[in-house]
Amino acid sequence: MELKISNNTIIKPFSVGWDPADGIMDDPDNHIERCLSKLTDMFIDPGAAEAYLKEKGDVLLYEVYEKAIPQRDGEIQFCSSITHPGRIGEEYFMTKGHFHARRDTAELYYCLRGRGYMLMEKEDGEYELGEMYPGRSVYVPAFYAHRSINTGDEPLISLAVYPGDAGHDYGSIETSGFKHVVVERNGKPVAIENPRYGKME
Repeated sequence: MELKISNNTIIKPFSVGWDPADGIMDDPDNHIERCLSKLTDMFIDPGAAEAYLKEKGDVLLYEVYEKAIPQRDGEIQFCSSITHPGRIGEEYFMTKGHFHARRDTAELYYCLRGRGYMLMEKEDGEYELGEMYPGRSVYVPAFYAHRSINTGDEPLISLAVYPGDAGHDYGSIETSGFKHVVVERNGKPVAIENPRYGKME
């Protein structure tokens, strides 16, 4: 049975698969790629990011595969998120991160491969780190910006699920960044205050 709704979009049941080894979705509607050249200002050491870019080229930091599901109440968005391994100085490869445009919406990440953390931070700076490894889920509550961080040596792959009308607010992160970042110290990941918070542009 088809469901017709107010904006005349017709929803039909569908199924889709992806390989948990590489996170690539079958027949995606969108494949988003974020390379280093677009995120150099996101790192605490932009000079190190520029040097890495010149030495190793415009490496792929992360990518997302998703279906085009209407962005409205009652729907469920989902995607596969792949954060590649590497470091810029002492800071791990990461996603840009975002708030939801609707701040009062949550998100669930289920890790399929790799190791890392989900950095979750409220606008007042309160933060949590959720450990990610295969078979573990991280629940991101409403009002938390969130960023995937790969601390391992293989891709960090997760399935993300969130409300259809949650939307994304990347602009706040592009302007200010997160108040905390995750770096490697003495061979271990640790969270520190971001010395460039509020100075990302």
